[in-house]
Amino acid sequence: MQHSATLARLWPASAVRARAGDLELRWIDDDLLVQLADLAGRGIHAPDAMPFEHPWTRGTADEVARSVVTYQWGLRTQVSPQAFVLEFAVLHDGVPVGVQGLTAKDWTVLRSVQSGSWLGQEHQGRGIGTRMRALVLHLAFAGFGAIEATSGAFADNVSSNAVSRRIGYEFDGVDRVAREGAAVAHNRYRMTRERWESLRDAHATLLGAPVELEGVEAIRTPAGG
Repeated sequence: MQHSATLARLWPASAVRARAGDLELRWIDDDLLVQLADLAGRGIHAPDAMPFEHPWTRGTADEVARSVVTYQWGLRTQVSPQAFVLEFAVLHDGVPVGVQGLTAKDWTVLRSVQSGSWLGQEHQGRGIGTRMRALVLHLAFAGFGAIEATSGAFADNVSSNAVSRRIGYEFDGVDRVAREGAAVAHNRYRMTRERWESLRDAHATLLGAPVELEGVEAIRTPAGG
């Protein structure tokens, strides 16, 4: 506990939490990171699919797990008053099931975030993906004070596109993105603060429990922001 308190003082992003009943978003410490790496190594998608621009899920179980570890370690320095990349372990009933991230550039000016996520294949098809997106939007808007949130998915990623529509994002156009040597359609989605406010009751029903937030002030009102 003392270690956590000291770390939170020195690195406030480590104290950020969002919880709604049996679902929690929590900063990824090394213990959680190892569990998430093993989870990713067991599979995130079918072998003939690729939901990511960078195909980090190709390889052996250990290669995929190592990619998760090195990527997450690299992100820990990317938090400042001006910009951040925050990735959270998604816990369902206390079990790590995936990762939900928020990225912001020129945060103090734009107050815009982009979300990205993955969910272990063994935990898919249970509505967790939709709930964790609703929870991270609450964290972004109610916790951090964002005014806009964006997301995206390859057109052939049926489940991710379905989550964005179910949550209430507005379709924002199509880009062509290089993926494994081919140009692939990539859909953009946008959620304004006003639209999120209009959907709060629906999201609350989806989450099934009141949302508890911790440690958000350092992001909401950064030093010098």
